[in-house]
Order: sequence, then C-alpha cells, then structure tokens
Amino acid sequence: MTDSPEQDEEQETGPQRRCVVTGEVRPKSELLRFAVAPDGTIFPDLGHVLPGRGIWLSARRDVVNTAVTKRHFARAARRQVVVPEELADRIEALLVRRCLDALGLARRAGQAVCGFEKVCAEIRSGRAALVFGARDAARDGRGKVQGLRPDLAVIELFDGAELGTVFGRDAAVHVCVSPGKLARRLIEDAALLAGFRG
Repeated sequence: MTDSPEQDEEQETGPQRRCVVTGEVRPKSELLRFAVAPDGTIFPDLGHVLPGRGIWLSARRDVVNTAVTKRHFARAARRQVVVPEELADRIEALLVRRCLDALGLARRAGQAVCGFEKVCAEIRSGRAALVFGARDAARDGRGKVQGLRPDLAVIELFDGAELGTVFGRDAAVHVCVSPGKLARRLIEDAALLAGFRG
C-alpha cells in the first residue's frame, strides 16, 4: 500500500496546520500556536509544548489583530476566551526574547561571534550558517558582509543595542552563528518575528 499525496507532503515538510484566520495550511514551524488555559485565557505557545488542542495563526501582526477583533480564538476554542491586551505586541516581545536567548546559548556554546573582522573570518572559512546585521547600522558595512557570501541567511530584525546585550557590549553590528540546531532554530524564530517587525 502506498502513501497518499497528502501523507507524502507531510513527510517531506513535517506536520502541517491550518491558520484559523487565513485558512492557509503551512508547516507548524511557520505558524504561531496558541493554547487555552483552564480559565479561558489565550496563551502564545511558541515552543509548541503546552497541553490541549492548539489554535494556529499565520505569524503576522495583522492576522493576530484580526483573530482578536473578529473573535476567531473563541470560535476555534468553541468557548468563551480571554485574550490578553495588546496580544500582537506581547508576541513580538516574546519572539525577540526567544531569539536573543537562543543567540545567547549559541555564544556560550562557542557557536556565535560578533565584530566585523571575526564575522568576515567565519564567513570566509565556511563556518557561518547565518548572519545578524543590526537594522540601525550603516548599510555599507552590512553590504560588505553580505557580499562575502550572498547565499547566506541574513537577519536584520534587531537593533545594535539588542544584539549587544547578548555579547556584553553597548552594541553589536555584525554577528554570525555556526551551523547546527541553534542556527536552525534562530532562522525559524526570526521568520516568525519578521511578521511583526519586518
């Protein structure tokens, strides 16, 4: 017996879920999951670990705002729910924290460095999976780094001060992360954050 085309697609892309606002079916890693607490409060479940049936949304500020104003959470949960105020802003803050925490783990594991010369050396040696460029930095410096390897994933969602906190500096303009699990997680989480900060 052969697998159906739907099963083949799921095996290739991983488990998929449907956004309750747009109706789009996408891999779980590209969507935001929400859980409903026993008291009916809606919680963002960025790690996909909270119990219960999840409510899934496309990772965009306008989609989250639509879900709130048009009561999509209550419909999906089939019950009255309590939606925290400024939910989209809370999600953005949680995603920023999640990304910076993962970057901190990468730094402590020796998998992340900052500084123009160090980042360029890592890229030239082939030891870079992705690069962070401070979004408030001059474009010419970021262009030089990107020019070393144009196919490299570049994330420009954080200010220099935000990146600097990870490295104990006032600011960090260029950061790179070595290949591995943390780099993959950062790419996925940054893609979610782009829907709120892009």
